[in-house]
Amino acid sequence: MNVSGPAPGDPTRDLPRHPIGAAARYCGLSQDTLRWYERIGLLSHIGRDHTGRRRFSDRDLEWLILITRLRTTGMSVADMIRYAELVRAGAATIPERLAMFRQTRAEVLDRIAELQQTVGVLDRKIATYEQHIANDPARAPDNAAS
Repeated sequence: MNVSGPAPGDPTRDLPRHPIGAAARYCGLSQDTLRWYERIGLLSHIGRDHTGRRRFSDRDLEWLILITRLRTTGMSVADMIRYAELVRAGAATIPERLAMFRQTRAEVLDRIAELQQTVGVLDRKIATYEQHIANDPARAPDNAAS
């Protein structure tokens, strides 16, 4: 599935053509999660086919990828809903959206720094254990802090 096909402004971007299963696979989410996102307002209007089944447009898939990335940042569902409301409210909310993204970015950078410190601890532990094995494979460190 290629959602980068139609360019912005191309009316075919808004055609509801992807069934829920394909949308779920593309985004790495379950069908139940997509239905829930629609119920709670993270997805505005999802098209339906003649039998009433959901059909997602390329624009919908782009939106789902964005909110999936926001969730990966640790953004709460409530904040994602707030963001969706701001987007729907229009350009006047751009300063608030910018502030949300700046705050989220700062939080992500803090988490990255913490993870880098954790990798340093793991690297030191790996080196310690490799040294023990190299010196005496039968002898392991004696305490949990080793």
